Amino acid sequence: MKKGLGKGLDALFEENTFDIADKPVTEADINDIEPDKNQPRREFDAQALDELAESIKQHGVISPIVVTRLQNGRYRIIAGERRWRASKLAGLSKMPVIVREYNEQELSEISLVENLQRENLNPLEEACGYRRLMDSFNLTQEQVAVKVSKSRSAVANALRLLSLPEQVLDFVRTGELSAGHARTLLALENADDILLAANKIITDELSVRKTEELIKKLREGQKPAKSTDPEVELAIRKLEERAMSGTGNKVKIKHSPKNTGKIEIFYNSTAELEKLIEMLS
Repeated sequence: MKKGLGKGLDALFEENTFDIADKPVTEADINDIEPDKNQPRREFDAQALDELAESIKQHGVISPIVVTRLQNGRYRIIAGERRWRASKLAGLSKMPVIVREYNEQELSEISLVENLQRENLNPLEEACGYRRLMDSFNLTQEQVAVKVSKSRSAVANALRLLSLPEQVLDFVRTGELSAGHARTLLALENADDILLAANKIITDELSVRKTEELIKKLREGQKPAKSTDPEVELAIRKLEERAMSGTGNKVKIKHSPKNTGKIEIFYNSTAELEKLIEMLS
């Protein structure tokens, strides 16, 4: 069994770890601040960051980020990575911080819990954060639920998503499948059936209710009709690759058996959007 923290996580939270109202605010060089590699969030919405950066340009950083000082004199973020990223985009050289002192083990655990409690994580980031807490600090689902102020069933349901095939998890990461669709797929046991259903959901743009009907048919042993001919599907994948090579952006082609469909081009910033508009005009 893994040894607990020096103070213990419960003690740290009893001390109101993130009650920062009476803590002094200082300024730190923005280039001396680094993100926490254990931060659960892996995706940052580019448009939302641009909007926050514009707000910071006009009003400054209203709420300081929380950091800890490292032995090399730099700072590591405990809470506020999104504000730090937006501040860099806004061109700030310094930003307000509140410094808290923790050792490496305390920092890792507290940062995970803080982000799981406060950040607007996507379902997979949340699930991965719970799993990391359990694996790193020998916690049960019940203990994790208490730490992040969630019900045990909410934690358990989030963790179940991680049992889906990696390709399906990629669909959730990119937004092609919602968490609701993904949870419905958990009723299937066979990985091939899960992938077949996931592709049909995306191609036919099925609602969660329609997905539930599809899953019921699969569980009863009825294979759903394939949305497109395999040769057509292969041709579509090749077209996607050509389009991605030409634009430098992810491209998704959704083709129906009626020979209608749509093309989606993904971009990560307003600069990429402007570049795409130039290419298409």
